[in-house]
This record gives sequence, structure tokens and C-alpha cells, in this order.
Amino acid sequence: MIKFDFQDGNGPVPAHKHSNGGGWVADTATVDNTAYVGDNARVFGYAEVSGNARVFDDARVFDDARVFGEACVFDNACVFGNAQVFGYARVFGYARVDK
Repeated sequence: MIKFDFQDGNGPVPAHKHSNGGGWVADTATVDNTAYVGDNARVFGYAEVSGNARVFDDARVFDDARVFGEACVFDNACVFGNAQVFGYARVFGYARVDK
């Protein structure tokens, strides 16, 4: 079993590299094969990334957040809590989206 530390206080957890982009995804999270998770991006907790959504650069999607449709999260942005980012939304820079 492969483990990765997402630096969220939970220590190393079971995880894998996403097939489309190579970013780390916790085994508890869900990422569609059609979605993109770039090499430095991270998806963990119970987050979901689906459709043609893209998470890249140093972006993070975690907790119970959802990113879907054609949405992009990039730069150093974070989507977390119960937030939902969808459609053609763009979250970037040092933005934090939480609900």
C-alpha cells in the first residue's frame, strides 16, 4: 500500500498518483479519469473532482469539497469544507473557497 502525507495533520494516508496529470489523490477522495490533477496538485479527504475539471499548479481540494464540470483550481488556491466549484469557474492565486 502506498501512502502520502498531505500535510493536513493526519500523517501519511493511503493514496495514489492520478492517471491524468500525476497529482496525489487520497484513496478516500474521488477523481474521475476525465479530470486532470497536475503533478503538484493534491486532492484529499473526501473531496470529489469530476467531469473535465482541472486542478493544477500547487492547488488543493480537500474535506468534502467538489470541483466539477469545466471548473479549474490552480496556482496556490484551495477549495475545502463543503464548497462546490463548477461550471466554468476559475479559482486561482491564493484564493480560499470554503462553505
